This record gives sequence, C-alpha cells and structure tokens, in this order.
Amino acid sequence: MPVHYVTYKGIKFPPAYNSEHSLSFAHNEFLVRDDDIFNVTYPKSGTVWMTEILSLIRSRGQPSWSQTVLNSDRVPWFSTRLGLEAALSYPSPRLLTCHLPRHIFPKSFSHSTAKVIYTLRDPRDVVVSYYYFAKMCNSYEDPVSFEQFLRDFLNGELPHGCWFEHVRGWMEMKDRENFFFITYEELKQDLQDSVRRLCQFLGQDLDDDAISSVVQNASFTAMRENPMCNSILLPADIMDQTKGQFLRKGICGDWKNHFTVAQSETFDRIYQDKMQGLNMAFPWDR
Repeated sequence: MPVHYVTYKGIKFPPAYNSEHSLSFAHNEFLVRDDDIFNVTYPKSGTVWMTEILSLIRSRGQPSWSQTVLNSDRVPWFSTRLGLEAALSYPSPRLLTCHLPRHIFPKSFSHSTAKVIYTLRDPRDVVVSYYYFAKMCNSYEDPVSFEQFLRDFLNGELPHGCWFEHVRGWMEMKDRENFFFITYEELKQDLQDSVRRLCQFLGQDLDDDAISSVVQNASFTAMRENPMCNSILLPADIMDQTKGQFLRKGICGDWKNHFTVAQSETFDRIYQDKMQGLNMAFPWDR
C-alpha cells in the first residue's frame, strides 16, 4: 500500500504519528516552559540513546524508571498526535523529543531559557540506518533500493526533510548557553565523559556511582534488552520486526559496508558543497 505522507511547510512526515494539526500546533502554539529540556535529532542519529541517557540522568542513575515506563511516555514526541497530549499534561520539568528542523520548532522557544540537546551523526551512517528503518516501519514507503534511498537523502526528499538543512539550522545556535550539541561518535568513544558534560550542561550534580549507572544502563546491550526502548512492544502493523531489529547495530562506520566507491565520491562532493561555510569540524570530517 502506498504511504501518504503528512506535509507541513514543504517537509514530509510519517502519517502514523503526525498530523498537520499536531505539527502546526507544535510550531505556532506550543508553550515552551523555561525548564523544558529538548532532545532534538535528525532521524537515526541517536534519538533513543539520548532519551535513555536523559531519563537516567533525571533519575540520578536509578534504572527503574527507564525499565518500567515506555521511552515515548518518559520523553514525549511533542509534535506528534499522541505525544502532544502527553507533553501538554506533563508536570515540569519536562523532557521532550522531536526531529523538527529549527525553522518549524516552537516559536515560543526563542523567548525561553529552555535547553536543547542536539545529537548529530555521520550522515553516511544515518542514511544506512534510515534505509533499514524505513524497510521495517510501515509508516514509511518501502525503499526501492539503497541507491535510490541514498539519492533521496542527498536531495532532501526523505521524511523529516534535508539532513544538511537540519544540521545547518540547528548549528546556528551553537554558541548559545541553552544549546548543547554532541555527536553519536563522541557518545560511542567516551560515554562516561559525554554523560559528565551533559550533567554539567543540565546543572545535575551526579556522583561517580550514579554516572557509572547511567553509562551501564544506556549501553547498547542494555537498551537492546530493555522492552521500554527497543520497540519490541510496538504492534506489527507499525513496526514489522520480522524485517529487522529496531536497535540494529549501534556502531560507527557501517556505511563502509554499503557504499560503492562511486556513491562515496558523490556523497563527499555533495557534502563538501552543502556544508560549505559552516566552519565546523565533526569527527567524521577528520
């Protein structure tokens, strides 16, 4: 069956969760509170991982909240239909998540001291992970081929819009006090240090034992075994887990197993062109 995406401001969104109303409300009417903490990503960039880390920091390393409450209930997707209801009824301080680009993020954010944590990932790994996700998630069109999916990614035609515009839009905030960005690669390389830096940004004073517990319970192995974040509880008509695992590999550099030499060269050329003038070096640029 063909998928009819929801479109808002020229960007396609999966229809199962999103509506034009929920996206418009999130953009124009959602009231950001000063103590809100937003987990923002482009899809397949470490969203679920950061949700677990933030949940565990909130509970000071105690894993019981993360192990008994669905991640979408702990950190609602406030621009979706169900997540919006949850977010509006949540007591402060709220943890909230989304894939929204900066230009359709809540307008009220600019008048608040709310914090944004933006996680980004090597776009080549993003496109590989996104390809496998689209194959198993029924609110996405089934990819025709990896080559076509890669082409759509580079042309900014996938749901949630263009990766390059998403990153450039959010990176305009990089010098603001209430904005923290981190890469998937940094989380992989040194999760303990990453958690310490996040705690500092959030004003959370966790002792060494609590930080170790966050690290342990936010490991890929722990998350894969946790039904509250591994999507195993989702019905098959939403997520067909016979076609793959939601938490698939959790590694860096998997793109090397998928890209041809020609695809890699094309990607590099477009990447250099689109990222021009950003004046930032990411781990995958080195």
